[in-house]
Amino acid sequence: MWIIANWKSNKTIAEALDWISQIGPQIPKSEKLRVIVCPTFDALSEVKKAIIVGNFPLLVGAQDLSPFGTGAYTGEEPVQTLSQFIDFVIVGHSERRQNFGETDEMIAKKVVQALDNNITPLVCVQDENTPVPEGCKLVVFEPVFAIGTGNPDTPENADEIAKKLKEKYGDGLEVLYGGSVNSQNVKGFISKPNISGVLVGNASLDAEEFVKICKNCAL
Repeated sequence: MWIIANWKSNKTIAEALDWISQIGPQIPKSEKLRVIVCPTFDALSEVKKAIIVGNFPLLVGAQDLSPFGTGAYTGEEPVQTLSQFIDFVIVGHSERRQNFGETDEMIAKKVVQALDNNITPLVCVQDENTPVPEGCKLVVFEPVFAIGTGNPDTPENADEIAKKLKEKYGDGLEVLYGGSVNSQNVKGFISKPNISGVLVGNASLDAEEFVKICKNCAL
């Protein structure tokens, strides 16, 4: 079961470390739970260090990465640099597609960069027709209408989309749900047979709320 906190462009380093100090001791230690936090790029190093020092059951992920390697790519974060901090990366979030013009081709290049460097990519898809790049085994269905709106999809529809994606790309594909997930509705999604976890946006910024989400998933 994947539980992924996507902070987007939020939290200073001090705020990030405060979150880790609150969350870390309370995360249920369960073999079935894989809890990942994806802070801003500047906080990756300190967050990673705090998790190691605290011996907390958390992994670190990035919210994006460069479609290129190291070199003359001003402003980009190559996976070769990120890999010292992360085990996981979010690729192709709807906000990246909408606000930064990311294409399916660019997203596929990012997946190659991640896989070639032993980083697990989570590709965000808007429906069953969004292409899943070759080699990707983890996707999240995030309907655009549900992102940051407080209006999630129904667990039944999310499960149906997940089923269609598995039929299209094979049972080896794990499908998560993302879009206005909170502690009240998370059980409805993870109880569905084709859903393997959740990507949590706004609700992950609140340490207490995120702990509730994790505990509800561990029940």
